[in-house]
Amino acid sequence: MEKNLASVFRTARAETPGAARGVFLDSAGSSLPPRAVTDTVVDHLRREAEVGGYAAAAERADDLAAVRASVGRLLGAPAHTVALSDSATRAWCDVFYAVPLAPGDRILLSPVEYATGAIAALQRARATGAVVERMPADDTGAIDVAALHRVLDDRVKLVSLVHAPTNSGLVNPVREVVDAAHGVGALVLLDACQSVGQIDLDVRELGVDALSATGRKWLRGPRGTGMLYVAEHLLATLEPRSLDLHSAAWTGPASYEIADDARRFETWEHDVAARLGLGVAADGLLALGPRAVEAAVRERADHLRGALGELDRVTIRDPRPGEHGTALSGIVTFTVDGVDPHAVKARLAEQDVTVTVSPRSSTLFDMTARGLDAVVRASPHCFLTVDQLDAAVSAVAGLR
Repeated sequence: MEKNLASVFRTARAETPGAARGVFLDSAGSSLPPRAVTDTVVDHLRREAEVGGYAAAAERADDLAAVRASVGRLLGAPAHTVALSDSATRAWCDVFYAVPLAPGDRILLSPVEYATGAIAALQRARATGAVVERMPADDTGAIDVAALHRVLDDRVKLVSLVHAPTNSGLVNPVREVVDAAHGVGALVLLDACQSVGQIDLDVRELGVDALSATGRKWLRGPRGTGMLYVAEHLLATLEPRSLDLHSAAWTGPASYEIADDARRFETWEHDVAARLGLGVAADGLLALGPRAVEAAVRERADHLRGALGELDRVTIRDPRPGEHGTALSGIVTFTVDGVDPHAVKARLAEQDVTVTVSPRSSTLFDMTARGLDAVVRASPHCFLTVDQLDAAVSAVAGLR
């Protein structure tokens, strides 16, 4: 594995022009794309300027069709179960709003639910009479599977499961939650926004009914790209809340026919350049090896977390490794005594160290339970050197 990790680092760093500048620690927000991704997007935009958008897209028809297959290989899913979108939010909502709900039905949210999922659930509960509840958590914030079994019943229709939250290095036990939910007939929608690209996953092994993710984070694709997986058994039963001439065919004056694959969750208009870039990003990760990239990211996050944890006045806000039974993700969160997290971000930026802040409003359940208003979030990808990580730690140590 050491040789593989070294190879992953060398390749990823060589293909990422921005990797050598400062210390970039925001791959959980919007990562640095490889040169091939940027070139693909820019070249296509230039081609559109030469021949027009329709002609440029027609020239790349085969490449566009291949994007769905590349994403499918990354997720362990057949291409016809994959839909492409303009964001993880759009992808998640397209499935969530298509699930039928009735008065008294229960929607279960993760203890580390992201604001988007919570707001959507509350809106649908108001419209349908369904009820929104939080799944039980253990003392790390992870889903307590034993306690979950005790609160499940056949009124639970939908479980919103966050794989890796935005505000800590926690990784939830997906398969155990899926098995519990399926035991009462509930569907499980996995928010993999912070896991695809940094955690090697396979939807067949996880057993989820649907999965949504973005291109711009750990996958290192363009902004304005997202992806959706919908399990075979749902493709014929879920009707999206909106359709167009791509997701359905107008078959008669009063009839239409919905696409029989995941394209029913797509629309005809999209950013062709960005979608081509997404395909290049997926192919790039597959070439590096998702398992090796996961190990490289974790190695860097562990190093950063350990070094920061040795500093006076710095408190790590992630679970302890192994505390909840799984390894931590590449997200490292912390606070500095006496320095507001937003001030930490600004002052580190002055030293060319890029971090971000996760506020309480983005993960209200979890942050409230832990008594936190905000945390500093650092998310190192595999293209960073140990020296860069140590430079970031020194910058934090110098804060006053």
